[in-house]
Amino acid sequence: MHKTALWKRLIIWGLCLVGLLFAMPNAFYTRVETHNDAHLAVEKGESLTPEQVAALEDWPQWLPSGLVNLGLDLRGGAHLLAEVQVTDVYQARMDSFWPQVRDRLRDMRDQVGGVRRQPSAPHELRIEVQNQEGLQAAVASIRQLSTPVVSLTGVGQNDIEVRAEGRVLVISLSEAERAAMDERTIAQSLEIIRRRVDEVGTREPTIQRQGADRILIQVPGIGSAAELKSLIGTTAKLTFNPVQGSARGPDEVAPPGSKVLPSMNEQGVYYIIETAPVVTGEELVDAQPSYDQNGRPAVNFRFNPSGARTFGDYTAANIGRPFAIVLDEQVISAPVIQSHIPGGSGIISGNFTLEESTELAVLLRAGALPAGMTFLEERTIGPELGQDSIDAGKRAAIVGTIAVAIFMVVIYGSMGVIANIALIINGVLLISMLSLLGATLTLPGIAGIVLTLGMAVDSNVLIFERIREELRAGKAAGRSIELGFDKALSAIMDANITAIITAVIMFAIGSGPVRGFAVTFGLGIITTMFTAVYVTKLLMYIWYTHIKPKRVTAGGLIRLVPDDTKINFFRWQGVTFGGTIGVMVAAIIITITMGLNFGIDFKGGTTIRTESTQEVNISAYRDALHQLNLGDVNISQVFDPAFRADQHVAMIRIQAQDGAEAVTPEVITAVEAAIKTADPQVMIASVESVGPKVSSELIWLAIGAVAAGSVGILIYIWMRFEWQFAIGLVAACLHDVVITLGIFSLFQIRFDLTIVAALLTILGYSVNDTVVIFDRLRENMAKHKSMALRDLMNLSTNETLGRTVMTSASTLLALFALLWFGGDVIRGFVFAMILGVVLGTWSTLYVAKNIVLYLGVDRGDDSEGGEGKAKKPKKRLDHEFANIDA
Repeated sequence: MHKTALWKRLIIWGLCLVGLLFAMPNAFYTRVETHNDAHLAVEKGESLTPEQVAALEDWPQWLPSGLVNLGLDLRGGAHLLAEVQVTDVYQARMDSFWPQVRDRLRDMRDQVGGVRRQPSAPHELRIEVQNQEGLQAAVASIRQLSTPVVSLTGVGQNDIEVRAEGRVLVISLSEAERAAMDERTIAQSLEIIRRRVDEVGTREPTIQRQGADRILIQVPGIGSAAELKSLIGTTAKLTFNPVQGSARGPDEVAPPGSKVLPSMNEQGVYYIIETAPVVTGEELVDAQPSYDQNGRPAVNFRFNPSGARTFGDYTAANIGRPFAIVLDEQVISAPVIQSHIPGGSGIISGNFTLEESTELAVLLRAGALPAGMTFLEERTIGPELGQDSIDAGKRAAIVGTIAVAIFMVVIYGSMGVIANIALIINGVLLISMLSLLGATLTLPGIAGIVLTLGMAVDSNVLIFERIREELRAGKAAGRSIELGFDKALSAIMDANITAIITAVIMFAIGSGPVRGFAVTFGLGIITTMFTAVYVTKLLMYIWYTHIKPKRVTAGGLIRLVPDDTKINFFRWQGVTFGGTIGVMVAAIIITITMGLNFGIDFKGGTTIRTESTQEVNISAYRDALHQLNLGDVNISQVFDPAFRADQHVAMIRIQAQDGAEAVTPEVITAVEAAIKTADPQVMIASVESVGPKVSSELIWLAIGAVAAGSVGILIYIWMRFEWQFAIGLVAACLHDVVITLGIFSLFQIRFDLTIVAALLTILGYSVNDTVVIFDRLRENMAKHKSMALRDLMNLSTNETLGRTVMTSASTLLALFALLWFGGDVIRGFVFAMILGVVLGTWSTLYVAKNIVLYLGVDRGDDSEGGEGKAKKPKKRLDHEFANIDA
């Protein structure tokens, strides 16, 4: 066995140590979390409590303090998906523009006659004129009111377009201006929401744009989605105050009738301002990025009539003095009054960049949401349910890892111990990567970690099985280990890259639980490849050269698959392949006729999870809810071996309400009150509400995700092998997905977004399995040029059968641990994965190869006695299948 270069060993162990260092804070989660909270308070300049001071000193500053963030399903909290009604802003803009247009047209009365505003789209202003002959002059006059679009993408374009339609003057916002307004509206909404949420002091809120006009809001620790919606709707406090001077610090005593406030953008700068404002944000009509008379970025602002009079009088009397623009007790700007500002409009100029002027305009408008919001999706996770999920995830992870570790030692002996050490390092590296990225761990994410550990041994199995083959061939132990790693590398790379393709597609197309699973699964594949190719090899080198075992066997107490099997996988072709086709057809018919039991992700509606110490009385619940007239209400009890003896759980599913995208807080309150009449001990553990708009989108998103995963895999396999292999592999994947859907339809198991994640993972797993056989087939085609394709396939399948069975068994061990200990929340997901492993193993052995055999493979120049050169697939089909039972 070749010695690994010193510099390589140092890099490998260095990366492992760095991973351990960055993963370590998660072992002291609460301690580090309170330390981080105290450190954040210091950065904000807040006064620390004695407990925060102690927490700050409780964790060394020189150690990493990054943690894996816990998602709502683990910590509890509220989730909202809001759609910003940007058309409200268009309407407001055109309404405010109408007085200017009206005044301009009044001055042209002798040309256009009388004018009358007509109903129009939100982004348009339609005005009918009396005299059509003067319409072109009116068009030219109104065009003079246009201004350049203030955005990086709208350079050289104006904000309005003016045209004539018969006797109607049409003024519309240009595409560039609408795009700029959309960006400003979303930016303003994000800023307002972020400020409102920050006031609560919650830990690790997620507030981010999603798509063109949606905002995702996730706030751990908050009581309910209704509470979060109320918080977001709170109006910000915006005032314009006289400035008396500057202060040396926040503790400086201000004169009576004044106060000390910090600057928002200048660290360490404080102002003394008068407490009584000149005007407030309630009187501010608009603020937009603009340019001053010198062409430099600035901000235009405008007050309503009452605010304009007050502000005009103040500026006339205070020229040369600064005034403060205060938002939420912070000074965002303190410009000097250069001149009297009549009419309620002014400009804030300074040494701004375009981005800074846009941001200042956003802050000025941050007093209230710029447009209405429609909440398309709401979820509330109670803290008790979150803790139950954490406990269930821990149990599943511990039991699954121990089961896989014991299994590896029993099968591979000393090499199994090495695989387990690499498995532990793999888990540490995965946690460290999640911590470094600040990724959010959800319950599907825990499933991804457990599944990663189950599948991580696959690479080691490939290596160990190769070592066994070389040892059986009579090669020396050191040489066998070296060849085992070298020959397994190609299959390891192909199998894991196809899995990465599905993870990337899940992350790009999916949302919510699908993305949470994709992150951990994708990162787990990366760490698995590193530990299998480098760490395991280095551990094997240390074991072989330093411990010096007397005998290297790569074997343990038992052997699942005998050495040198000679199974003819084509012997019962009519039963295996023909039966498979029959089952697929039946699954399609069942799915079409019975349909899938769609969850609220795809059907819309509301799911409420209740918990009680008393037995669930479904009929009493139903009678209590009947009076609310909620339409179709389904109530079912949840049974789980992981539940406590006094834990009784029910799921209440309410259809989507007409005219509403999400359930109202009043409905949730009414449901809770009604259920408590039947069971006073009941509590609502979680609420999930998805509107019809989102649910219809998610259906197509799910179809697109599965299709994109299949196409991505097909392209990669086509590039790595031949098109026949790609077709065979996709057919095998289709078999797994179709039969899984059929089983879900037959037993009416709930089908939601997490099951889509399972289907995508099934694709990756099935490909992983099949690619290993295809990789060996390609190797054998070059080695045995005179052997018939059917015989080559049998040989390759038998040579890799030990790996196929071992990988399936280890993955199933991890999945059964999840199924039993992981809790009911992810049970459907895990069940789909177990189906996928079983079906994937079958399709690997009896579907993919048959398709390739049917299509034939161009093997070029074969040796004498072979199948000839470049035969047509049909001829090869006749030849191969005619001799299939010979």
